[in-house]
Amino acid sequence: MALDGIVIRAVTHELQSCVGARIHKIQQPGDRELVLHIRGGGTNGKLLISANPTYPRLHWTRQTFVNPLEAPMFCMLLRKHCEGGWIESIRQVGNERIVHFNIRQRDELGDLSLKTIVVELMGRHSNIILLNPATGAIHDGIHHVTPAISSYRVVLPGARYIAPPDQGKTDPLTVDSERSFAACLKPLAENGDMPAERMLVAAFSGFSPLIAREIAHRAGVAPGEPAAPERLWPAFARMLEDIRMHRYEPVIVDAEGGKSVFSAIALTHAEGRRETYASISECLEAYYGDKAERDAVKQRAADLIRFIQNEKAKNEKKIEKLQETLEEAKDADKYRIIGELITAYMHQIRQGDSRAELINYYDEEQRPVVVELDPQLTPSENAQRYFRRYAKHRNSLAVVTGQIERTREEIEYLAALLQQLDTASLADIEEIREELVEQGYIRDRGKRGPKRKKPARPALLCYTSSEGATIYVGKNNTQNEYLTNRLASPGDTWLHTKDIPGSHVVIRGDGFGETTLEEAAMLAAYYSQARESSRVPVDYTLIRHVRKPNGAKPGFVIYDNQKTLFVTPDEQRIRSLPSVIRA
Repeated sequence: MALDGIVIRAVTHELQSCVGARIHKIQQPGDRELVLHIRGGGTNGKLLISANPTYPRLHWTRQTFVNPLEAPMFCMLLRKHCEGGWIESIRQVGNERIVHFNIRQRDELGDLSLKTIVVELMGRHSNIILLNPATGAIHDGIHHVTPAISSYRVVLPGARYIAPPDQGKTDPLTVDSERSFAACLKPLAENGDMPAERMLVAAFSGFSPLIAREIAHRAGVAPGEPAAPERLWPAFARMLEDIRMHRYEPVIVDAEGGKSVFSAIALTHAEGRRETYASISECLEAYYGDKAERDAVKQRAADLIRFIQNEKAKNEKKIEKLQETLEEAKDADKYRIIGELITAYMHQIRQGDSRAELINYYDEEQRPVVVELDPQLTPSENAQRYFRRYAKHRNSLAVVTGQIERTREEIEYLAALLQQLDTASLADIEEIREELVEQGYIRDRGKRGPKRKKPARPALLCYTSSEGATIYVGKNNTQNEYLTNRLASPGDTWLHTKDIPGSHVVIRGDGFGETTLEEAAMLAAYYSQARESSRVPVDYTLIRHVRKPNGAKPGFVIYDNQKTLFVTPDEQRIRSLPSVIRA
């Protein structure tokens, strides 16, 4: 990836439409994420500002976010000073990954006040800071930096704002001649061995290695090859002219090795499947959206995943022990035979004997068998002891078999939950957590404050097939139950991976062809444990043939009259299908 100064310049240019608009609402869905709802001047949208150390970014977004019941303190502070205010200016600092939002708002007394939101997008050092531009004092930061963390600056309420340390590089946008370009590179070029791309990164601010490689490639310089400044200048000048005039070509390139890169400019040197976008925000949303959400989901669901994995491991251990008990129970007849032999030869046994050798008349060869006895019991009591052991093992056969069946169902249920968490959105996690509370696996966390009202029906992921048919996907048991047992009609088509944990998928109506059926089967395979596999078996049948047994776990159904398709999930084809969340 390459969230460099050029990308931030493109974002800042795109956000100039916000100038003069009002900040209607401020939300903080994550520890280091803000969402500003902006309206006015022809602008109406959500601006995502993230200081996530792994995925820092700034762009318009269409994503939905799950907000905490109680807003964090930093969010409350921003609401006090910025909500309802209008954006006076948005500017990038030099060619760095720093953006300043100047917000003017009327305070409680009706006086106008100016505040600055400083967005620093620098990897693990990313931050969002609210400060008073008149005094330079920090009101607060989304991430506090103490003297123990940094000796250069602190980010704490009341401290004076100090910008991140200057790296001593030249702003490439100020270079307007070959002479000044050569002067910037001269100290580095004297080395003679430094590759061209490293030289460009070391000399100019906001240049990522990706941008440097692109300039070198356009100049005809091979990767790792040194080059004189005069050889690089024409490619540098043409690219910088496009950047100055805001002629951007946002692109994502997926390399064959699975690594993706993006940029605000065309990447002619990168090999792989490329996707171009109309705006830099669309490009960043496409690149970061899934990655950031998956990371947030993993963090939010970490405790659930650990709990479910532990429960699954306990049940797998339980199966092993039950199997051992079952093997012992299969030998129940030997205790009955010993009891009968003791009864038949009781006259040969005395109380106090610890063993007796008796002829086994059940054996065709009439071989003797040594029987262990309790010397404190009479022969009759020893016989009864073996009969009781026989009865216990015989009765345990049915009990243990039932326990094994129930434990296997438990393991399947827990495996399904793990699969659902693997494809869950942030909203889906809370539904899974509520299900575990209802099923008695975990206790309600019982946080203080008003309880979030549970919706009458869950929101469902809805796709539109290539033929225009509606396809619903349930991503957890709450959604699966509602989709299959309440929303779907008897004539709708139901799909699920065969003997593999996965989502319930429903095609509404019957006016669809083979293409829709294949796409629905692909969705069932993609939202299952087999999403990385090929030729995944997917069963399909009508809803009227699907039913939930009495007392079954949430999401569990049985079905008949099914047919089976074999499909290989194609993520790009799935992404090309229009989708919405419908409540």
